Amino acid sequence: MFEPTEEDEGNDGFTDTQRRVNGCIDGSSQIILIKSIRQLEGKYIDYLSNIQNKRYVPVGPLVRAPETEDEHSEIMEWLNSKTRCSTVFASFGTEYFLSKEETEVVALGLELSKVNFLWVIRFPVGQNRNLEEALPKGFLERVGNRGKIVQGWAPQLTILSHWSIGGFVSHCGWSSVMEGLKLGVPIIGMPMHLDQPLNAKLIVDAGVGEEVVRDKDGNIDEHQVAKVVREVVAEKSGQRLRKKAREYSEIMKGNGDEEIDEVVKELLNLCKPITRRDSVEMLY
Repeated sequence: MFEPTEEDEGNDGFTDTQRRVNGCIDGSSQIILIKSIRQLEGKYIDYLSNIQNKRYVPVGPLVRAPETEDEHSEIMEWLNSKTRCSTVFASFGTEYFLSKEETEVVALGLELSKVNFLWVIRFPVGQNRNLEEALPKGFLERVGNRGKIVQGWAPQLTILSHWSIGGFVSHCGWSSVMEGLKLGVPIIGMPMHLDQPLNAKLIVDAGVGEEVVRDKDGNIDEHQVAKVVREVVAEKSGQRLRKKAREYSEIMKGNGDEEIDEVVKELLNLCKPITRRDSVEMLY
């Protein structure tokens, strides 16, 4: 139950994804642009630059502005009925699909939390799974209007920017982490695979979220899900996380131009014509 998926390692100890990333880094020039901010990952950016002898330059979160949705749409109408910061948004990205067992654990955790929730559920293409069959028996009736489930797609940025959202249950994909922080929403991490566990640790260390801790077998139970959701959204401890998340939001909104200016400067330096003297010096 809830075991993170892992890619098979080759003889070199790397997964296919890691080999692709390493190949991109090795084949790059002396500058590598990364989607991040120095205030969040500065020490790691400097460390990578040092050990790889390449310049890592953060370009900011690269999060587009939330789209303006019809204020009378079903989702917005439901969110408008909730009080400020009282609701958790749950979404696990577009590349990982919860199994039936995992879906039930998340559902029961949200139910036990007693917190309002908006949950986006996706099934793999070609799987004609019935939503009610995927959820615990009687779940929809028990949660009533406290919960809303959207099957397929939902306007994530618009939802995260809504004043009723007080937490983001996320798989901790990097784009989702950047979106949550840009919009000042604390993150409840439930990482599945690849870089997600490291991303979850980063948000905890930065004070902008909490991780739902697995047991020694790598499993998560509904009581742990409920506990962390309550702590972040409904209890006093969540105020500290929301404050810190808002601070990062202001940083991201305030220094976006500075990050881009740095990128432009580095790219201009990279494109400078090499003089005859430079060419000779590069040979020695």
